[in-house]
Amino acid sequence: MKELELKYGCNPNQKPSRIYTNDGRALPIEVISGKPGYINFMDALNGWQLVKELKAATGLPAATSFKHVSPAGAAVGLPLDETMAKIYFVDDMGDLSPLACAYARARGADRMSSFGDFISLSDVCDADTASIIKREVSDGVIAPGYTEEALAILAQKKNGNYNVIKIDPEYTPAPLEHKDVFGITFEQGRNELPINKELLSNVVTQNKEIPDTAKIDLIISLITLKYTQSNSVCYAKGGQAIGIGAGQQSRVHCVRLAGNKADNWLLRQCPRVMDLQFVDGIRRADRDNAIDVYIGDEYMDVLAEGAWQKIFKVKPEVFTAEEKRAWLDQMDDVALGSDAFFPFSDNIERAKKSGVKYIAEPGGSVRDDLVIEACDKYGMAMAFTGIRLFHH
Repeated sequence: MKELELKYGCNPNQKPSRIYTNDGRALPIEVISGKPGYINFMDALNGWQLVKELKAATGLPAATSFKHVSPAGAAVGLPLDETMAKIYFVDDMGDLSPLACAYARARGADRMSSFGDFISLSDVCDADTASIIKREVSDGVIAPGYTEEALAILAQKKNGNYNVIKIDPEYTPAPLEHKDVFGITFEQGRNELPINKELLSNVVTQNKEIPDTAKIDLIISLITLKYTQSNSVCYAKGGQAIGIGAGQQSRVHCVRLAGNKADNWLLRQCPRVMDLQFVDGIRRADRDNAIDVYIGDEYMDVLAEGAWQKIFKVKPEVFTAEEKRAWLDQMDDVALGSDAFFPFSDNIERAKKSGVKYIAEPGGSVRDDLVIEACDKYGMAMAFTGIRLFHH
């Protein structure tokens, strides 16, 4: 199959729409079920590149949760402890495969953004991973293969119309890529630059110590940024992205946006939040939204009289700003990657509030000395990678 007709493009009025290869080769994908659309394939193919690179860089199964051509979460398959399993709502599923752990982490980092995601998996989808996918609101999945049991589980989703795509893991695209804008074709070489620990060797701060676990987190953040709409930054910890700021015109707005998401990730681990008692039968999305509102500034939206009774069995106490700050101050050893240099030290000040200790950024700003000085003030270790990772 050399081309596949799509229902429409980004929007219903954009017809005709199709995908095809520009070198005459067959498409490297097989649609097993469903009818993926234009944006589905954009998410699937960008996500597949991300997880393929994560697997190559770390040796671990990888998963990502994509929305509107940027990842909401990305992770490798490290085991889940009791707290992680509970905040990702998989604590009722027993021991999970490494690939299932990767997707639970990727989906769970920012559950609101992951609602209706397109999933990319580095390895053959197994029954554990399919079982998690089955219970979540999702548009589809792409993987290099599926076990028979996994296919049977996914066939129960959306009355058998859930988008399931198989991709040839050996497919290699042409070295040049093209994009049309306003009838004009852009051409550039593909960004094939490998991201590995060698990029983290130029540590420019007084603190030169970046442990291997932090290096893995920095690699995860950088590979994630490679497929995130720029400007972008990514906070990572424990083998997964915990906060991604995408598509912002200002670097510090990226840092704030991603930092707020990272803060939410930690706040959800607070016993006060983990012990929330929800009414029976509440939908997963409504529960997730209620948690985010409860730990945010608009908490009265879920605590007001007449509102809380629809969500909680017992009215929760207000989670005060002072209590949240005290809990967040426990966060440490967070890694932060940036797709371009930090132009001002305010980025470091905001990163510190979310427990950042390790940073990877290209360097090259006229104010690099001020950024380094801010890192030194907090004992951070920062590596200049010398590479920019813009993605548009």
